[in-house]
Amino acid sequence: MAQNIYDQTDFFEGYRRLGRSVEGLDGAPEWPALRAMLPGIDGTSIVDLGCGFGWFCRWARAHGAKEVLGLDLSEKMLAQARAAGPDPAIAYERADLDELSLPAARFDLAYSSLALHYVSDIAQLFATVHRALVPGGAFVFSTEHPIYMAPTNPGWSVDAEGRKTWPVDHYLVEGPRTTDWLAKGVVKHHRTIGTTLNQLIRAGFTIGHVEEFRPTDAQIVATPELAEELERPMFLLVQARR
Repeated sequence: MAQNIYDQTDFFEGYRRLGRSVEGLDGAPEWPALRAMLPGIDGTSIVDLGCGFGWFCRWARAHGAKEVLGLDLSEKMLAQARAAGPDPAIAYERADLDELSLPAARFDLAYSSLALHYVSDIAQLFATVHRALVPGGAFVFSTEHPIYMAPTNPGWSVDAEGRKTWPVDHYLVEGPRTTDWLAKGVVKHHRTIGTTLNQLIRAGFTIGHVEEFRPTDAQIVATPELAEELERPMFLLVQARR
């Protein structure tokens, strides 16, 4: 079973104050790039893996999705999602992505935002998602970029010429890593880009688009601290088809 860090009070209280928690999709700088990877939403059946507060579920319904299933391990996150208001076409259910079971050929789109780095057996999850999609169905997801997950320290280093560098620790050594983010002892699973893409291919997916997120110039003007994201990618965004 995956670590249920989001139900820990200190973590949850910190998470709910983040910009993306308060502002929803508009508070996530990678959302425009991720949205551009989505297929047409109108009339589709969608599963959201790690739905959190349900922001994407509600956005999908507002853009014509026929039905949306939001899955999350955290009861606190699901309670927050349900509190946003009832919609008979949105179902929120508790599920562990490490032990996920989905009906075959059920969904047109599988979507996931910043949840897959908590999954230990990504091959099993990708196989489950592939079976759950209709032929031609899309899988669109974001995850923490493995370069971002692999720093030795949470801050910059400085090279001999005084330039800031981002330290990388054993990038090619995959497996669980423990970090302190919003709470102590948060477990994330480090995988190289190659592993992620090859596991998708082995599951039967055709990869359509891969993006290492960078903020736009307009985003940096509006939020200057995003300039730091030009030093190393923070998110990996992928679109694949069944």
